[in-house]
Amino acid sequence: MSVADRLAALGLELPMAAVGEGYYGKLYGKMTPHYRSGDLLFLSGHTAGVEGGKVRFPGRLGRDLTIEEGYAAARQTGLNCLAGIRDAIGDLDRVVGLVRSLNFVACDPSFTEPHKVASGLTDLFEAAFGPEIGVGPRASIGVMSLADDYCFETWVTVEVG
Repeated sequence: MSVADRLAALGLELPMAAVGEGYYGKLYGKMTPHYRSGDLLFLSGHTAGVEGGKVRFPGRLGRDLTIEEGYAAARQTGLNCLAGIRDAIGDLDRVVGLVRSLNFVACDPSFTEPHKVASGLTDLFEAAFGPEIGVGPRASIGVMSLADDYCFETWVTVEVG
């Protein structure tokens, strides 16, 4: 089953173009949405993005947001990553492995479960690519703040065939 078919079966649609003028990361300084080196595709930082001109899921885990809300933010971030990968290589079925994800969770200093938030991203990638491709190494780090009060940001690297 293709990645597009898996996403459709889940009732999920990818956002429109994430690259070029549509890549929201350029609001935060000079950068490109991705860089390709051989078979590796490195994405710039991705978040849940904006909706109606407002940051999706603003705040800190353990203070403003529940684990469930953080999980939803990570899942939406995953959809944005998939759109970025698609825009970079044209077809998500060309992904042959998840090399790594580095996940940042804005949280209260007493919050000790950023891994549960990051599972929103991991679970989405597993559903999209299957367990052989979609589950890879990851780190989940609690931080004091992220740009514009996002609660979740990730860097993803995939191997492309």
